[in-house]
Amino acid sequence: MKLTQYSDLGLRLMMYLAHRYGEPVTIQEVSDRFAVSKNHMVKISHQLTQSGLIESTRGRNGGVSLALPPSSICVEQILRATEDNFDLVECFTAAQNHCVMSDACKLSGVLDTALAAFFSVLRETTLADLVKNKKAIEKTLLPLPKEVIFSSRTPTRRKHADTRH
Repeated sequence: MKLTQYSDLGLRLMMYLAHRYGEPVTIQEVSDRFAVSKNHMVKISHQLTQSGLIESTRGRNGGVSLALPPSSICVEQILRATEDNFDLVECFTAAQNHCVMSDACKLSGVLDTALAAFFSVLRETTLADLVKNKKAIEKTLLPLPKEVIFSSRTPTRRKHADTRH
């Protein structure tokens, strides 16, 4: 089984929000810190907002943040919100099953048990567990652009650039 890039980025977004818990974070900041497409992160953020895992606040001091404490969100919830299919083989879905052996085969039962074990581990692992090493995580992230650091620490208005030549 391989998770989609969408889920991978969803997990990273949630870990970053747990790392920065209590502060609204812009999607631009997340995109910059992970060097990924802002448009892709907007879609993921929207999906996670729809699922109730994050909150989105508009406006000057807006951004996204966790809807619950990191210790209350398990990894399974995030994957179930971002992945639409956990069928490991075609016989998991009767409508797509074209396997001639499925009536006698024991593989789907074994894989179903393995998938249940996989989700059990993810259910027991919270975002708080994943970000306990805050200093090490911060060292791995790309640096924030100076304008993000400046704007988050100084509540002054930026002047528009003069467009006259």
